[in-house]
Amino acid sequence: QVQLVESGGGMVQAGGSVRLSCAASGRTVSSSAMAMGWFRQAPGKERDFVAAISWTGTTTFYADSVKGRFSVSRDNAKNTVYLQMNTLKPEDTAVYYCAASLGALYGTNWYPANWGQGTQVTVSS
Repeated sequence: QVQLVESGGGMVQAGGSVRLSCAASGRTVSSSAMAMGWFRQAPGKERDFVAAISWTGTTTFYADSVKGRFSVSRDNAKNTVYLQMNTLKPEDTAVYYCAASLGALYGTNWYPANWGQGTQVTVSS
């Protein structure tokens, strides 16, 4: 079982930046190659893919809505994945969820098995 804990959410004005962190822990984390990434869910909407990164960090995928503004990265020594969000817009307001799964990452159609509890990001206009 993998536990994921997000941090770094909060309120920011449009045009600002926020960095989210997600620390993974659990019995399998240190010995497993896991893809990690982020989804988000706005009020009244479905949970949508945002970004993901492969175990080696060499492959990343982004939703079209965040390309050029968001950047996903990871530090495997710390079992942590990050989401740097720049030029934020009010429509980026959502609960952001960290996710992880064993195995390779092939694209934005990613269905991870492990989820964090989410962190709220609110962007004011």
